[in-house]
Amino acid sequence: MPAYVIVEIDIVDPVGYEEYKKLADATVKKYSGKYIVRGGKAETLEGDWDPKRIVVLEFESTDRAKEWLNCEEYREPRKMRHRTARTNMILVEGV
Repeated sequence: MPAYVIVEIDIVDPVGYEEYKKLADATVKKYSGKYIVRGGKAETLEGDWDPKRIVVLEFESTDRAKEWLNCEEYREPRKMRHRTARTNMILVEGV
C-alpha cells in the first residue's frame, strides 16, 4: 500500500533551504520515493490553515517512508532542514 509523507514548511533561511533540497532529492530517490507536490501554489478552501509551502512524497509503504526518514544518507540533510525551516510532518497510508 502506498504511503505519503506530507510536510508543511515555513522556510526561515531560503539560501540554506535550497542547499537542503539538493541533498534531500537524492535520498528520496534512493528509497524509491517521489515528489507528488513540491511547493506549488496552495489555496485554502475551508478553515484557516494558511501553509507557506507544502511537500508531498510518495513511497511504496509506510515502512519504506520511515526507512528514508531515518536513513544515514538523510541524517545531515534532515539536520539542515531543521536549521533552515520550521516543519510539521505526517505519514499517511494511501489506498
